[in-house]
Order: sequence, then C-alpha cells, then structure tokens
Amino acid sequence: MAGRLSFIRGLVLPTAALALGGCSRNPSLEISGSFFTAWMLCIFAGLVATLIAKRVFLAMRIDAHLTPQLVVYGALMLCFTLLTWLIFYW
Repeated sequence: MAGRLSFIRGLVLPTAALALGGCSRNPSLEISGSFFTAWMLCIFAGLVATLIAKRVFLAMRIDAHLTPQLVVYGALMLCFTLLTWLIFYW
C-alpha cells in the first residue's frame, strides 16, 4: 500500500506542477491605454488572413470547388488563429 501511495504521489505532483505552470501569466496587450487579451488579437489576425485567402482563392478560381464553404473557411480561420498564437505568444 505504501509503495502504491508513493507511486501515485510521484506521478500526481509533477503532473499537477506542469499543468499549473501555464497559469503563471495573463497574456494581455496594452493598446492605446486599454488592455486586450491576446486571443482577441489572434482571432482578428485569423479573420484578416482568412479574408485574404478567400480573395486569393477567388482569383485562382478554386473557391467554387471548396465545399462546404462554411466548414472550409471556418477551419482555415481556426488554423490561421492558432498559427498566429503559436508564432507570437508561445
């Protein structure tokens, strides 16, 4: 029983320390005296990049082949948003 308890303690404590390490800071940016959370800016950047990609797809005439468009452009926006987060805030 004591061996099992020490194994659980040896597994839970490092896992909890790693999980709580991400709570150490709040990623917020000051823009013109107002604080914005970083994820809001990443969503905006993802939206702008998706709109640019849509223009490129329209110019290349492949937009009609990307169906269903809501899913395609939603996934593209999610990819751009997460990529922006990884590049600037990881």
